[in-house]
Amino acid sequence: VFSSPELKDIEYIRSNYYNKLEIARFDSSLGRFVGYTEFGVKQANYWNKDTSFIAALNAQREAVCLTTVGI
Repeated sequence: VFSSPELKDIEYIRSNYYNKLEIARFDSSLGRFVGYTEFGVKQANYWNKDTSFIAALNAQREAVCLTTVGI
């Protein structure tokens, strides 16, 4: 739930699951992936090294969230 049309107040979260267990999550407020399992930590470290991938996910926050804020 959010009540602000400001982009800085909107949080974009992308979670990765395997067998119903969350292994890693991208959090736009942190600007990086966080791993929750041993495998997820390894994947998060790998994904965090790819600056273009992180920049693309941060751009998705604006493209997806900001355009639908009025709906």
